Amino acid sequence: MADGGGAITVKTACPYCGVGCGVTGAVASPGGEGRALSVTGDPAHPANLGRLCSKGTALGATVGLQGRLLEPTIGGKPASWTDATALVAKRFRDTIARHGPDSVAFYVSGQLLTEDYYVANKLMKGFIGSGNIDTNSRLCMASAVAAHKQAFGADLVPGCYEDLDLADLVVFSGHNAAWTHPVLFRRMEAARARGQKHVVIDPRRTDTAEGADLHLAIAPQSDVRLWNGLLADLIRRGAIDRDYIAAHVNGFAEIEAALVELDQSPAAVAADCGVALDDLLNFYNLFSDNPKTVSLFSMGANQSAQGTAKGLSILNVHLATGRIGKPGACPFSITGQPNAMGGRETGGMANTLAGHMDFAPADRDRVARFWGAPDTARAPGLKAVEMFEAVRSGKIKAIWVMATNPAVSLPDASRVREALERCPFVVVSDCVDTDTTAFADVKLPALAWGEKDGTVTNSERRISRQRALFPAPGQARADWRIVADVAKAMGFDGFGWASQASVFREWARLTAYENQDRVLNLSGLSAITPETYAGLLPVQWPVSADGQGTPRLFTNGRFQTSDGRARMIPTRPRGPADAVDAAYPLSLNTGRIRDQWHTMTRTGLAPDLCRHAPEPFVEVHPADAEAAGLKDGALARVITVRGEAVAVAKVTDRQRPGGVFMPMHWTDAFAPSGRSNPLIAPNLDPVSGQPEFKHTPARIRAYRETWKGFLLTPDARSAPLGQDLVWRRIPQDACQLHEFAGRGDEAQREAVRRALTKGLAGEVVAYDDAATGARREAWVRDGRLVAVLFMTTTGRLPPRDWLADLFAQPALDAEARASLLFGRAPGAPVDKGPLVCACLKVGAKAVQAAIVAGAASPDAVGAATGAGTNCGSCRPEIARMIAASPAASPVKETAHVVA
Repeated sequence: MADGGGAITVKTACPYCGVGCGVTGAVASPGGEGRALSVTGDPAHPANLGRLCSKGTALGATVGLQGRLLEPTIGGKPASWTDATALVAKRFRDTIARHGPDSVAFYVSGQLLTEDYYVANKLMKGFIGSGNIDTNSRLCMASAVAAHKQAFGADLVPGCYEDLDLADLVVFSGHNAAWTHPVLFRRMEAARARGQKHVVIDPRRTDTAEGADLHLAIAPQSDVRLWNGLLADLIRRGAIDRDYIAAHVNGFAEIEAALVELDQSPAAVAADCGVALDDLLNFYNLFSDNPKTVSLFSMGANQSAQGTAKGLSILNVHLATGRIGKPGACPFSITGQPNAMGGRETGGMANTLAGHMDFAPADRDRVARFWGAPDTARAPGLKAVEMFEAVRSGKIKAIWVMATNPAVSLPDASRVREALERCPFVVVSDCVDTDTTAFADVKLPALAWGEKDGTVTNSERRISRQRALFPAPGQARADWRIVADVAKAMGFDGFGWASQASVFREWARLTAYENQDRVLNLSGLSAITPETYAGLLPVQWPVSADGQGTPRLFTNGRFQTSDGRARMIPTRPRGPADAVDAAYPLSLNTGRIRDQWHTMTRTGLAPDLCRHAPEPFVEVHPADAEAAGLKDGALARVITVRGEAVAVAKVTDRQRPGGVFMPMHWTDAFAPSGRSNPLIAPNLDPVSGQPEFKHTPARIRAYRETWKGFLLTPDARSAPLGQDLVWRRIPQDACQLHEFAGRGDEAQREAVRRALTKGLAGEVVAYDDAATGARREAWVRDGRLVAVLFMTTTGRLPPRDWLADLFAQPALDAEARASLLFGRAPGAPVDKGPLVCACLKVGAKAVQAAIVAGAASPDAVGAATGAGTNCGSCRPEIARMIAASPAASPVKETAHVVA
């Protein structure tokens, strides 16, 4: 609809995490050439009630067309859709004819819409006849899926977000909600005001743990021991619900028998988990005393070679206490991606069919009948890590990657690149170039957020519409249509949908087809019209025939098993797949940071999101840093048996001794030497196939650079070829900041300088200082700043902010020109400090000034500065600043890597 100012407003859904926030986008001049978009939270959407996190708030900065794939290419050359579609169809058809259906594979993504997922799954499993389609949700939620299926009979998340408001106790198990799901965290923050208690189980003292009532910094891979110890204690106390167990649960006797195999005394459990006995007893007491308990578990539990066992141990405690299917009480797996749930529903995982059906003969035949596809796959396919190993070995000879970046995101990522390099035929459909598209024989331009139109399902099973804000750019097409066109070119019927509404209607019909007891049922949407689809309001499945959604599952104590009873499965703790030793004495843990998303293909376009943590870093405990000779802010080498990365050292007691933490986001485009996943061992959970991202034996050393520098230019540049450099690119508002450091001599420095300055034109001003090895150059053309290069061997480098801001000026004034090579403005420098609030661009110095002036709470700081008043993800950091230092003490600035 149009607002009073001529803009078009559209209600859609955020493309980031599994919270599934509603978004209102206001498109200015929709018929014009530009893409001006203002984004706000949708107050009517039940998932977020108008709130957005920093990433959602910055969506308007990510809808430009820079870097977009806008036409198909074959062998790097532009091609028509007709030719590209025909080639993909022919190569897949020929490969299948020669080597069988299991010689091809699809690797898909939680960024796809449900309609896209459904069509891709139908083509691979139904008509090609192979199970070889898997999703990057294998890296996120596969262990939770496996645990749900074993305990409940199907992949069913029982709770809803209202339970987070109603709970008296929330346990965060491997879940840094303050950073990864900040909108939900704000809801729970409000519940804390009425007395809700928070317990965080995490080896790191994250922002979520910082303000919790109790933080259990457990040793790596001790989760199962902790939860089993809790269950044993509840049994000792008589705090389990034996009536509920008798009526609704199988396997409790086997659980009791398994528990007595180990000493379950609090002292033994505390020792094995590496936590204080008093803290453990406090956890036991809190859980026992608060029947309204929600246990949130996420990547810290799932991304493990013991991930399914961790999930089951949490479910076991809730089943034993009857804390499931009740307001404010449930185990709650929180998904990472916007449509991880949609992929799980439609069969996007290699070990499932669509509609929560498996490969049992009755399920397989039912799906085959519905599709009219007698060749429907009869067995599961290869899961993500196994799939790319099969590509590397030559078993899979053609692969199609859709909307994901496995060359960065999979463990042992260098081996994945080898696999893609060796593969005879690689297709990638995406909206931008990535590390993975570099290996593509055929690139197919897909629609991005803001252009896509379809549905997604969030963590509470709520289906929402993602609607288009802009017309399709260039030749970009919807993913479902790209796949359907290839299917038709391969000679298959059943792919002739007129629109995404038609795809959704078929998908909804499948969920209701011969459905006697499957919980996933969209019968109320199976006859949906295009008009109703266009206006579809958020609704939680299962959806009844009259269109009503279902907030909670298992309210009647009946589960999707053959006898309707839940199953408790014994779990036994075991050590890590790879143990630390003298050569690799540290445990490397990886994960997300507050303002970035996956491999930065979208968030990297928003400069504001690149300021809180501008470069790859590694958190290390002070004792481990001292042993390695590392100082805070220095470059550090993180080494495992599989590779090496270089990142800035953050020395902090928030990291457990003996462990280090690295974010997973950076890519070749932003920091080729700072990628974490080439270091990660591909150890897998034996049930779910989910990789272990939370523990790889590692060591850490100082990098010891001999020189360093930075380049500011309007355009993004790549690291000079043939140079052993630590290289990072950090987007700024009006330019790109390129940071670099090396361990070479003067010849290396000069080679890098020549490579970086090649092609620059304009008036050059330069300064050399042999004593410090300093070289400073600036290029000015027609009064505008073109580029700035600073290099040094022993001296300090100036702050970058002022120089970066000069690129936004239409012309440099005399004072700015005179100060260029000093690197700072005339007069007293203006220093905002490190960015704290990405939403409102509030720096640490402004927050500290508010604290000095008397602001003694995050609310008071927000009232004075605005920080923390939008998404609130910075509120824990503000609280830490208030608590950590007296009001008069200065804020400790985070050292820039090359400062």
